[in-house]
Amino acid sequence: MIANLAQGVQAFTSNVFLVPGDRTVLVDPGANFDVVPAIRSRVDDLNAVVLTHTHPDHVGNLGDVKAAFDVDAWGCDPSIDGVDHAIADEERVQLGDHEYVALHTPGHKDDHLCFYAADPGVLFAGDLVFQNGSFGRTDLEEGDRGTLIESIDRVLEWIDEDLAEMHTGHGPSVTNRPYDHVELSARMARQA
Repeated sequence: MIANLAQGVQAFTSNVFLVPGDRTVLVDPGANFDVVPAIRSRVDDLNAVVLTHTHPDHVGNLGDVKAAFDVDAWGCDPSIDGVDHAIADEERVQLGDHEYVALHTPGHKDDHLCFYAADPGVLFAGDLVFQNGSFGRTDLEEGDRGTLIESIDRVLEWIDEDLAEMHTGHGPSVTNRPYDHVELSARMARQA
């Protein structure tokens, strides 16, 4: 079962998702809290760290996690410090027991990726979209509203109304009609 290890943490961090299974993966190690004991309390080992993007609140703990578990990090841009291996657009990546497609979704940050698995109906949305029609900031460096809207539209082309879970970079995961939340984010981003 996917667990958010940052739930309840009172620090400026992203959500940190542990995806156990055949390939136990941490999606975004977060920042500003000691995530290593939280990982060790649930699993004995990690196979990889996968990054939605490299903003500091998502990767602040990256060095500690890589050192503690002797794992590599996978992300969009291996020229960025800490990213060991590239994940190409539409590349298939195993997270836990399922194969996900990586979707390059810039607009919040150039190296942003979302991960979608049709079989279990799971989307890791990073900071692209959030619950209730919220969407990623575009006022930071590399942010661009038009590009963000294109990225949200692209995700909508991949997912369908059977989407069961959407795990976002901040705030609660969405398990009640998450497709509707993504659709609302696409509308809200156009109006803002």
